[in-house]
Amino acid sequence: MKRRGLLLIAFSALLVFLSGCSTLTVLDPKGPVAKTQSDVIIFSIITMALILLVVYVLFVYMLTKYRASKAAPDYEPPHDEGKTWLEITWTAIPLAIVIMLSVVTIRSTNEVEAVPKDYQDQEPMVIYAASSNWKWHFSYPEEGIETVNYVNIPTYRPVEFRLYAYGPITSFWVPQLGGQKYAMSDMVTKLNLVAEHEGSLVGKNANFSGEGFAHMEFEVLAMNQKEYDKWVDEVKSTATELTQEEFQSLLDTKHVGRKTYSSTHLTFLPPPEGEHAGHDHGDSGTAKSEMDQFDMDHFETDGAETDHSGHNH
Repeated sequence: MKRRGLLLIAFSALLVFLSGCSTLTVLDPKGPVAKTQSDVIIFSIITMALILLVVYVLFVYMLTKYRASKAAPDYEPPHDEGKTWLEITWTAIPLAIVIMLSVVTIRSTNEVEAVPKDYQDQEPMVIYAASSNWKWHFSYPEEGIETVNYVNIPTYRPVEFRLYAYGPITSFWVPQLGGQKYAMSDMVTKLNLVAEHEGSLVGKNANFSGEGFAHMEFEVLAMNQKEYDKWVDEVKSTATELTQEEFQSLLDTKHVGRKTYSSTHLTFLPPPEGEHAGHDHGDSGTAKSEMDQFDMDHFETDGAETDHSGHNH
C-alpha cells in the first residue's frame, strides 16, 4: 500500500513537470486556426480515452471470467476453434479507428493551411517574420515599418506570416493562434493566422536551434483596427529608420530587447522568395551579392560554425 502511494505521488509530480506548471495554452484558442487544432486534440483525447476504457473493462472481465479455478491437476480444457466473427471484429475496429482519425487529421490540416473560411473575402495582411540568433524580426511591407521581438496585429483580419531565417532552422509558434511552422534560410514558408480576441499572446521558437533558443520568445499584441492604425502612425512619426549597418549590428548581436523602426530591411536584403529563393540554383545576381555582403556564414550555434549560404550557387 505504501509503495502504491509513492508511485501515485511520483506520477502526479511527473505530470506537473511535464505541464511546465502552466495552463495548456493550446487548449485556450484565441483564433479560428487554433480552435480547429484544439478541437482535433480534444477529439483525439476522447477517442483514445474511450479505447482505453473498453480495453480496461475487457481486461477486468477476462481476468474475472477466466481466472484459475480449483480444477484437478490432470484437467485439460476443451479444444475450441477460432471464431471468424471475432477475428473480423478485432481487425475491423482498429482499422475503423485509424480511418476515422486519418480523415479528421487530413481535413483539419487542409483547413488550417488556408485562410480561415470566415475571412477568405479579406485580403491578408503580410508580415515577414525572420529569425536570427537569438531574436525575431517582423517586417510590415504594407506599413513600411519593422519591429524586433514583438509584433502587433489587428483583430478579425487574416495575417499571412512569411517565415525565413538568418541562421539555423527555427519554428515560429503562437500556441493560442495556431500551430508551428519552420523558418529556413533559403526559402519562405507561409502561416495564416487570425486573432479574434484582443490581448497579449506569447510566441516562441518551438525548434531547438542552439544555446539561446529558450530566449526566443516574443509578444503578439492583438488590438482592434483603430488602435493598430494609431500605433502604426506613431511608429512612422517617432521611430528611426533601419539602415544596413544597424541591421547587420542586430544580426551580430546575440540577444537584444524590443526595437522599432520606421523602415524595413526588405529593401536592401530581400527575403528568400521568388527569384531570391535559395532553391533557385540559377544566378541570383543582386540577391547573391547582397547575401555575400552580409556574410551569413558568421552565425554560430553552440560554438560550431554553420553554413547558411542556402544552396544559392
